[in-house]
Amino acid sequence: MQVFFIRSRWRQWIALVVLTLVITGTLYALGLPAVFLLGPMISAVILASAGANLRLPPLVTGYCQGLVGTMVAGSMPPAVMGEVVRNGPLFLILVFSVIGVAFALGWLLALYQVLPGTTAIWGASPGAASAMVLMAEAAGADFRLVAFMQYLRVLLVAGTASLIAHIVLRVSGEPAVPVDWFGSVPPRDFAISLLVAASGPAFSYLLKRPAINMLMPIATGLAVQFSGFASIHLPPLLLATAYMLFGWSVGFRFTREIVTHALKALPVLFVSTVVLIGLCGLLALVVSHFTHIDLLTAYLATSPGGADSVAIITASSPVDKPFVLVMQMARFVSVLFLGPVFSRIVARHFERRSL
Repeated sequence: MQVFFIRSRWRQWIALVVLTLVITGTLYALGLPAVFLLGPMISAVILASAGANLRLPPLVTGYCQGLVGTMVAGSMPPAVMGEVVRNGPLFLILVFSVIGVAFALGWLLALYQVLPGTTAIWGASPGAASAMVLMAEAAGADFRLVAFMQYLRVLLVAGTASLIAHIVLRVSGEPAVPVDWFGSVPPRDFAISLLVAASGPAFSYLLKRPAINMLMPIATGLAVQFSGFASIHLPPLLLATAYMLFGWSVGFRFTREIVTHALKALPVLFVSTVVLIGLCGLLALVVSHFTHIDLLTAYLATSPGGADSVAIITASSPVDKPFVLVMQMARFVSVLFLGPVFSRIVARHFERRSL
């Protein structure tokens, strides 16, 4: 049932655009980073939870993720491989520390019967939100609760990461990364960058794997750059549009049905998500204290998903971008493989307990 003031579809879209302009403009005036992601995301959450029935075509959402993946590839210079080798042990420790904390939290939620076993594990998996929802549904978990847990974490992580980036930059006095909105882009590189972005949804459709939307452009973009064939160039206005559409697509997930279904468990889901973010924040403090890595870089690197939203925030912050992006991508891929394995282990454990 839709709320009274947005009964027709076109009026819902008008309300979304107006609300997005107001909220995004307010956040922009406050100087927060990644406002073109946060403003649309918050606006879509407000309207979707109020009963608006809006959707973006999967191809549009997939291409936006492809553009984010292409942007990630463009942010990784060839020297990044040397950094990966140099910081290899640290990367492994941080990746599996965040995954371990998330899965441990999911295990506790299942152990104390706050949520069904596999639902808790899929919902707690740090990153790859859309892939986790689809895989949870295929495994027979309550995908509505998983969707709510995953996208609640994306919303909270994006908000807290953006706020902390703003606070850290104000304290340090370091300016945010300036944006040249109307800078020229080499036509050939731009065309190749658009094709790289299209490789994500194309392979995702062929292989039926939604996570490829972002991973394939990263791999293709790195190959294009490292080979010297072309450089990745995307106009800031195009990226801002992709961020907006991606923010909307996340916000649309908070439908009235899912919110109503998750309402009983909402306090626990909210607290568990905040605890996960807090534990990863403590991990970032430890990393920053004992290594050469600054606090903001460490915090963005250890933020528990989603990788695409953290990548957007990273792009607008003066941090060690290769370190953050490699960390996020490494965990993204690890979760895709470890999530199903750990979910099966938990399912078998709780099945034996119920016998």
